[in-house]
Amino acid sequence: MKSLFLRIFLSFWIAQALFLVLAILVTIVFRPRNSTWEALRTTVLNDAVSTYEEAGTHGLRNYLENLDHTQHVRAYLFDEKGNELSNRPAPEWAIRVASGGPRIPHDGFLFPAPPVQRDSRASSDGKHRYTVVLGLPPGPRVFIGPRGVPFTGLIIGVVTSGLVCYLLAWFLTKPIVRLRTAARQLAAGDLTARTGAPASMRRDEVAGLMRDFDAMAERIETLLKAQSRLLNDISHELRSPLARLNVALGLARQRASVESADMLDRIELEASRLNELIGRILTLARLEDGEQIAPQTPVALDEIVTSVTEDAEFEAQARRCHVRTSIPEGDWKVRGNPSLLHSAVENVVRNAIRYTQEGTSVGVELTSEAKAGAHEAVLRVSDSGPGVPREALAKLFEPFYRLDDARGRQTGGVGLGLAITERAVRFHGGKVVASNRDAGGLVVEIRLPMISGAAVDQNQREPMAAVEHA
Repeated sequence: MKSLFLRIFLSFWIAQALFLVLAILVTIVFRPRNSTWEALRTTVLNDAVSTYEEAGTHGLRNYLENLDHTQHVRAYLFDEKGNELSNRPAPEWAIRVASGGPRIPHDGFLFPAPPVQRDSRASSDGKHRYTVVLGLPPGPRVFIGPRGVPFTGLIIGVVTSGLVCYLLAWFLTKPIVRLRTAARQLAAGDLTARTGAPASMRRDEVAGLMRDFDAMAERIETLLKAQSRLLNDISHELRSPLARLNVALGLARQRASVESADMLDRIELEASRLNELIGRILTLARLEDGEQIAPQTPVALDEIVTSVTEDAEFEAQARRCHVRTSIPEGDWKVRGNPSLLHSAVENVVRNAIRYTQEGTSVGVELTSEAKAGAHEAVLRVSDSGPGVPREALAKLFEPFYRLDDARGRQTGGVGLGLAITERAVRFHGGKVVASNRDAGGLVVEIRLPMISGAAVDQNQREPMAAVEHA
């Protein structure tokens, strides 16, 4: 049982129900025997027989009717042949009890019939035998069932205790559910998630925890926004001196000699790299700030993948590598920003080309999978490189993360490509993960939700049209 609500609810309910049942059972077992009704039964029998022998049927009728009016006891006197001697219509249960049947009449649910007393004695001359049947007042036994067991009272008590325990458990677990929801939203990247802790209604420990969580979430939001603004501001400020550097570089080329051309080329290369780095930082800052707005227009994911792989195949020739692409025919529409999606796919493919071994191939495969009633486009990019240590797989998508500085200098990467990919994919409601191949190398998997109706089951598609760059 994983739900705290169910644990609290069932624990309180079972405890309350057991306490109620035990209390009633103990009361029934140890209650003192009441001899009042037994004495009344003997008195009524003797008085009814005496009245009948002295005043006849009319006197007996008056006596029994007066007993019903004053003490609410219904009494009937029968002879040995089963005839009611007061000439009143006797109910079926009284006739049955007088003839020796069960003493408990038919019971209802909320209002069972009253208990019955029965006794008999001989007449004064000993020639006849009379039987009296008493129906006791039902008032004190409204919630008592057959044989004196309070079934109705037990049911009402258990249901009432269940309702009280349900409300108590709901009151205790409601803020925890809100706290859990806010924590999930915050973990998913929604920095505005709050629990909405009550200001003054509750002052217990749970309410204090909710207020502390809101304060923590507000602090995290402030720090992350400040960090993002800092990156954004620095990147913008660097653009101005970089532009002036390019202007100065152009003027220097006009006056430079042949001997200094190599140095100027090196300066131009580093300036170009710095400009690209600033552009990536700005893109990352906009994604973190949420300034980018993903349009709800269909984007053909297969066309983006094809365009990226064609450019990557040309670049891979420098390392004698190839890009092998497998895209089934079908409608691969997703909603999003074409530029961001192109950048996300391009970063992964170029990263695979950069680290795969020379003379090998980079595999790019586009498939679809059904998940929770919807379809996802799954893009897998695999290389034949050295792979990544297992503990570093989750860190690949952190900004400026590199396995080692020497590897970064060799490839020219600064650790922003995969970070931008992760933000862009998450921005489109998708997910990106990395794993090591059994045969060696790394596999990066991008999952994006497809437009409803665009995904077709793989078994129903036409034969795969794989595009391979050999």
